[in-house]
Amino acid sequence: MLCSKRDREALQKIDLKQSFQEFPHEHSLFLPSSIVKQSVSSSCSVSSVLSVPSVLIPMLFFPLCMLSVSALILFSGLIPFPLFPRVILSPSMEADIQYMREALAEARSAAAAGEVPIGAVLVHDGKILARSGNRTIRDCDPTAHAEVVALREAAHRLGNYRLAGTTLYVSIEPCSMCSGAILQARVPRLVYGTDDPKGGAVRSCFEILSHPRLNHQVEVISGVLAAECAAIIQSFFAARRE
Repeated sequence: MLCSKRDREALQKIDLKQSFQEFPHEHSLFLPSSIVKQSVSSSCSVSSVLSVPSVLIPMLFFPLCMLSVSALILFSGLIPFPLFPRVILSPSMEADIQYMREALAEARSAAAAGEVPIGAVLVHDGKILARSGNRTIRDCDPTAHAEVVALREAAHRLGNYRLAGTTLYVSIEPCSMCSGAILQARVPRLVYGTDDPKGGAVRSCFEILSHPRLNHQVEVISGVLAAECAAIIQSFFAARRE
């Protein structure tokens, strides 16, 4: 059956419309057809959209998509700090790390002498006033923990049993005896490395230094070089169990 030219053009439009309904993903290489239609309709008028053939929509959308991606990459390169934040240490934090390394050196020296590897350093006016590792075995003294030995030495050097204005650095959380000595010496600030879940008296087993009925409160900073402090203790007792 022969058809006129106008009839053939109408049939071609009907076939094209059916093919797009059967294959909706052909509208775009990136998004579903509904999303493409919404994005085009929001940026263009109704008349302009109707005047553009639907087969040209992917060709118009692809450059816009690439332009958006390029702008995003450029913006990320100009402002890197939201994507890659950097930790900035304050001078006090840097000093805490420095003195904790000195306490770790005392802990290693104690381990080399067969003692439990705990080290302590007492700082006054930015200078190390006293330092020690555990000496309980060498001195046959059950009270010769690193903290107590350092407090004794500092008190002799200052000529005062009150150690005001000092900071005590310890590689592990002090026990109840050492916490009591810290209170008696009126040490205002304590910095330690790793927690002691079996005997710590700062927060693990007891909270001696922050008891509300005491007349002296100690500022406590914990977790400084915690991984290194814990590794020394763990390796020491692991070797003893072998």
